[in-house]
Amino acid sequence: MARAIILLLDSFGIGGAPDAAQYGDAGADTLGHIAEQCAHGLGNRDGLRSGPLHLPNMTSLGLAQAARLATGTIPAGMDGNLEPIGLYGCANEVSAGKDTPSGHWEITGVPVTFEWGYFEKKQNCFPSAMLEEIFEEADLPGSLGNCHGSGTAIIGQYGQEHIRSGRPIFYTSADSVFQIAAHETHFGLERLYALCEIVRKHIDPLNIGRVIARPFVGESPSDFERTGNRRDYSVLPPAPTLLDHACQAGRIVIAVGKISDIFAHQGISEMRKANGNEALFDTTLAALDDAGHGDIVFTNFVDFDMLYGHRRDVAGYAAALEAFDRRLPEIARKLKRDDLVVITADHGCDPTWRGNDHTRERVPILCFGSPVTAGSIGVRTTFADIGASIATHLDLETGPHGRNFI
Repeated sequence: MARAIILLLDSFGIGGAPDAAQYGDAGADTLGHIAEQCAHGLGNRDGLRSGPLHLPNMTSLGLAQAARLATGTIPAGMDGNLEPIGLYGCANEVSAGKDTPSGHWEITGVPVTFEWGYFEKKQNCFPSAMLEEIFEEADLPGSLGNCHGSGTAIIGQYGQEHIRSGRPIFYTSADSVFQIAAHETHFGLERLYALCEIVRKHIDPLNIGRVIARPFVGESPSDFERTGNRRDYSVLPPAPTLLDHACQAGRIVIAVGKISDIFAHQGISEMRKANGNEALFDTTLAALDDAGHGDIVFTNFVDFDMLYGHRRDVAGYAAALEAFDRRLPEIARKLKRDDLVVITADHGCDPTWRGNDHTRERVPILCFGSPVTAGSIGVRTTFADIGASIATHLDLETGPHGRNFI
């Protein structure tokens, strides 16, 4: 039974991108800097974790060697002498950005060759005429924020005023994104989703990649908390992806987490949501019970990026990596003959880096399953090699980008 399982650790870059300097990220290395901090005791947190970064399962698959391919060095505290039992390597991104849709689309065979639109980093960063049109159509008294900001910080800053005034919180980041935070009950979840659809129409001429609904609960900054009801409103990929080819061939594509949103629900057979990495892992295991011959299970583990990378939380990121690594044998026990598992990422988000945005990095490629012969696949010139390899494995149509490495 040939199936493909893609486990995407959102933001788990491994450094070494040849064009990192063009993005202000020369030297960024999510894995390397986390490992370095942990080796020096700076990644410790009482009750959470301590000591060197401990990833025995991914190390056995070749993570340390993949990092050496990416940067020339083995991450601190990791065993670089262990002979990997998996197929390992790393990949450069050729898409013009370091954002979530670009990384995911390129992995599935469609690099982004155009430039996304962005909002300038200043107060009142959204065009005033566009905002007035949105306010009128959505029957809003106005908005708060209208700036670049971190999601949790901006909720703490404007959350109470939002509840009092009924004005949603609009903000953006270095990504091509328009984010809207609103209270699930005081503002209303369905009302937030409807507002996002209105905003999506108004920003299309600006070539903005995503509108993101960021619902939260709580009554004061001390207990405000974002919920798992996030929803992304993305533009469609510019060409058919691996997922489209699978659906057209009659296969089932099970999208776990925010995968369906990233692809604007195109090329998706089933959408399964879950809140947090542990729940996402459980949902992935359940999807493997249901997936049949030729099917794809594609999971985005968002906590690495959302909870730890953007918040520059080294200890939290390290603990999340170790928790994911401990559970990998559960995936292995679910595999059937000819199943292929690919562990990768879509970009970096170095928690030691300045600011709180993504970082331009190479990503790991770790593969296991019976079709895999252990060894190095070297440095791949594009993430699209992942999609080409999965397409070949599943006997699907391949696009013009990427080369098979299986």
